[in-house]
Amino acid sequence: MRGAGGPLGFQVAIVGLPLDPTASLIMSNLEKTLFQLKFTAKTLNRQAKKAQKDENTEKARVKKALQQGNNDGARIYASNAIRKKTESLNLLRLSSRIDAVASRVETAVTMRQITGNMSSVVKGMDKAMDSMNLERISLVMDKFEAQFADLDVQTSYMEDAMSSTTATATPQDQIDLLLRQTAEEANIELQHDLATKDVDLVTEFAAKDKAIIGEEDDKLAQRLRALRPAS
Repeated sequence: MRGAGGPLGFQVAIVGLPLDPTASLIMSNLEKTLFQLKFTAKTLNRQAKKAQKDENTEKARVKKALQQGNNDGARIYASNAIRKKTESLNLLRLSSRIDAVASRVETAVTMRQITGNMSSVVKGMDKAMDSMNLERISLVMDKFEAQFADLDVQTSYMEDAMSSTTATATPQDQIDLLLRQTAEEANIELQHDLATKDVDLVTEFAAKDKAIIGEEDDKLAQRLRALRPAS
């Protein structure tokens, strides 16, 4: 078995041994990072769905408050709904960004596995393995890991910015728009209910009128019979 010395003094075994002692460590770090990225993306997705559910709950409260004439309460619920909507969108955006990075990391892991498998090829690949620049590979991996450190900082900044965004007062125009939309929906339902009640009232009044007319006809017939001379 022949070994090839690299620029950093590494000994590369061509058959049956890994590329170098640090390769498996780099591989392990990438896999751990990939797992954390996927887990974080799924967690953010769940939080986004919860925020969307809370938004719908607040909208229902807006409608109920408007129907009860509680305008101040409706405005508060509308503000909560807008805030939850913004929170859900921010969470979805961040989840999408992390998922995109996870896809790139997964590709890097796959390529690293392929590179590692090249260390156990047949002796006919000795020349190709001798030409591998281990120093360059190591530098690339160091840069990749440094980018992940930057990603952690960016993620932390994004979360702080998102918290700051959701903590600020929601735009009044969005609150007013939601109030108008909910009021229109509630008014349509109210008009529909009134129309149904009107139909029932008309039917009821028609039945009463018919009964009254029938009763009056009977009384008139009795009076006519009373006026007739006895035979």
